[in-house]
Amino acid sequence: MSKLVGLSLFSNVGVAEAYFKDIGVDIVLANEIVPERAKFYADVYPDTEVVCGDITDDVLRGEIISKAIEKDVDFVMATPPCQGMSKLGSMDPCDVRNQLVYYAVDVIKAVQPKFILIENVPQALKTCIYVDGNSMLIPEYLAGELSEDYYVNEDQRVKAMDYGVPQMRPRCIFLFSRRDTGILWNFPTVEKSQVTLADALKDIPSIDPLLREGYEETIKLFPDYESKKAEALKVSKWHYPPTHSKRHVEWMMHTPSGTSAIYNEVYYPQKPDGTRISAHENQYRRHAWEKPCRTITQNNGVISSLCCVHPGYPYKSATGEILYSDPRVFSIYELLIVSSLPTDWPIPDWANESLIRHVIGEGIPPILVKKIMIELLNQL
Repeated sequence: MSKLVGLSLFSNVGVAEAYFKDIGVDIVLANEIVPERAKFYADVYPDTEVVCGDITDDVLRGEIISKAIEKDVDFVMATPPCQGMSKLGSMDPCDVRNQLVYYAVDVIKAVQPKFILIENVPQALKTCIYVDGNSMLIPEYLAGELSEDYYVNEDQRVKAMDYGVPQMRPRCIFLFSRRDTGILWNFPTVEKSQVTLADALKDIPSIDPLLREGYEETIKLFPDYESKKAEALKVSKWHYPPTHSKRHVEWMMHTPSGTSAIYNEVYYPQKPDGTRISAHENQYRRHAWEKPCRTITQNNGVISSLCCVHPGYPYKSATGEILYSDPRVFSIYELLIVSSLPTDWPIPDWANESLIRHVIGEGIPPILVKKIMIELLNQL
């Protein structure tokens, strides 16, 4: 029997919901604007009704409200897009995506669920939106709209790495409980130990990247490419070699764990004419073994993006030079692990690599959400 019946707004493909069935939370209705993501969600969660469309459309929003009331929804989870306020995004105060929380609140006020979870990046605490021509901070807006009927957690800042997720990922999460429930919903106690990449990836086979310059060039640089690939695929079909350009790969072969190639004396990021590429210190960076990985972004398949490269293992080349293995981004299988998704999560076979990487990079680590929900369920 379900303990909570839920609606997921801005649902992406249901990353956050991965463990809900296990704990008695039944998401019966979801809304996502992007058709291929809505289809992905429906394939992963066939028992959930997915409404595909724009929540800012009055007719569609009314449909969501009607269905939620009809299905006796008592829990709403809303995860509006963060790109307009994220430090990794535009940080444009006028970005229309920042306003989407307004439409989530409109649904919430109509449905009147017992419990609400609203998630975004930490910058949401300092971001203003415009309501009836007035500028106000998002926390101020939420308090003004919901505090009469709901309690809210005092500190909305949380880090996934404090709850058994091998990824730092700081978030802002508002937890609302309707006053007539008598429940004060807060985050669980922070766990004493963290899961490092050394813990999370210790049994995962090393793989070499496939070079964009072709298979022959790949074999020249990585003679063991095929045998390593074969061992990796025994673990999972999603642990296959990512594809990268040779020059990016060579820069990372000379970059130790936890550092960026921009600090290399010879093999640093450079243009074809040898001019050094100007880059942020977290670009062309390997993750560190002794820590949880840095926040996974939607651009996690690109070596030049912010801290996307496998930590690697040092080894001695035939010439005696110390190099570093795995000069590549995480495989999709490794992304599942560091994002705390089940390694057998039923990714649809039709989904391409770009889509899979984007939706995982935008998702909330589901182990974090699971533990936050259990904290509530224990009080019911």
